[in-house]
Amino acid sequence: MTALIKFILTLLIGTYAATAVAQSFNATVHDARTNEPIPFATVKLSRNTGTITNEEGIFTIGERKLASLKDSVYISSMGYEEVAILPKKVGDTIIKLKVKTNELENVFLTNNPLEAEDIIARVKENIATNYPNTLTEKKIFFRQSASNTMDKMDVEVEKTTIPEFNQAFMDSLVGAVEKKSDYYSESVGTLAGNYNKQKLVIDKAAKLYDKSKKDVGVESFGKRLEEIVEKNVKADSYFKIKSGIIGTTIEVDDSTKMGSSNGGLKIEVDTEQEENDKEQAITASIKSDLSDLFEAMFYKEDTKLDFLTKSNRYRFTKKEFTSIGDAIVYVVDFEPKGRKDFKGTLYINTEDYAVMRLEYENVRKLSSFGMFGISYKKHLYRGKSIYAKDENGGYSLRYMELEDGDKVGIDRPLKIIEKNKNVAGRRKQNEVAMEIEFATTSYSKKELVVFNSVVIDEPAYKNVTESEELEATYLPNYDPNFWKGYTIMEPNAAIQSFKSESK
Repeated sequence: MTALIKFILTLLIGTYAATAVAQSFNATVHDARTNEPIPFATVKLSRNTGTITNEEGIFTIGERKLASLKDSVYISSMGYEEVAILPKKVGDTIIKLKVKTNELENVFLTNNPLEAEDIIARVKENIATNYPNTLTEKKIFFRQSASNTMDKMDVEVEKTTIPEFNQAFMDSLVGAVEKKSDYYSESVGTLAGNYNKQKLVIDKAAKLYDKSKKDVGVESFGKRLEEIVEKNVKADSYFKIKSGIIGTTIEVDDSTKMGSSNGGLKIEVDTEQEENDKEQAITASIKSDLSDLFEAMFYKEDTKLDFLTKSNRYRFTKKEFTSIGDAIVYVVDFEPKGRKDFKGTLYINTEDYAVMRLEYENVRKLSSFGMFGISYKKHLYRGKSIYAKDENGGYSLRYMELEDGDKVGIDRPLKIIEKNKNVAGRRKQNEVAMEIEFATTSYSKKELVVFNSVVIDEPAYKNVTESEELEATYLPNYDPNFWKGYTIMEPNAAIQSFKSESK
């Protein structure tokens, strides 16, 4: 019976913190002219160490890193002059950057000007040099934000031989289902390896969500369904489930899931164990999410972003020059010529033709499916990446963001037939026929910050011991003290204001 319930449920339910961390340095980076926050500004703590401001221009340096600082911290952003500060001595948490006044176009008056296609050709020629596939050890912070929204949920009972399993019951079930749930996870650790192999060591992790919304309607539905089944279904019954031309059989006589003291059936909805599983499986989950991110590394052979591998099918336009730190960069837009998937902007170093920053988004659905009343669309795939030069002369990842969105729809009949071969006469005992129509939207945002990256050799990589499954700490509300002592990417206002209804 548990299998039946799970089948049905699967089908139906498809600012800045006011209390700053003690002894940490907290600041907001603003445009000196407009006073607007500057998102994704680089905060360089040493040659190979740094962090980044969040989308609201905020950053924090944890007390451990603050205590070890021996020099100034350098803050820069694309098109702005770099600023040096001493965090231990600065009391003002507003840091203002001035727009660079250099006439960058004049730098190239005496050079042979390159067209956009020439620049892209040189980018491709220098990929192996600029992005070497060397083994590294990176100190990382990873955040995932996700939401699921029920856009439409209609269930029409067309036929039922169980009086309690009627339209009113289904309407009450539909009404009890929460239409939106939010989820966040954060973790710090070490990622060792290269494009082809990685080992992940998680030091600390947290999950933030409302437990009352993770199993929406399950408990009340399970109790009500248990009453109906015990009253109407025989102990030796089995179910035939049909949805259009698709059908399956679920046996009910599973002694481990049925009570036998009174000959009735016991329905078990083990929500507590499912919650524990969700909280514990953090290492494998993060590795899977990181694999999704790495598919958007534009220089990998198997990347989803094909504007370089199939550059002849994209149109490139050189827009202007700007600066990233001390580097002068070309700004090159790209868009598909025909039925390709992406548009975006490349920021390319004029000296070595390395892409230092990339912003992209899809212009059409990346994948879609529709058959037998079931539809699927990947309607959103956009993100950004920031790279910086390492001490070995190559470039490595400093920040990566990926937003992903899917839409799923179900519009088809569903029939549940109870049969019993041990009852005299017809095997069919009860039947419920429904027409269901659901539409859901799922959204996720993954963010990876690399605080420190150093080259390692093969023996050092082999000595890295990957984490066992780490139990993430469950937080019903955002807690600014959870990451005390750690340097992380500050959460946005949505995360900071999150409060669950359950503890």
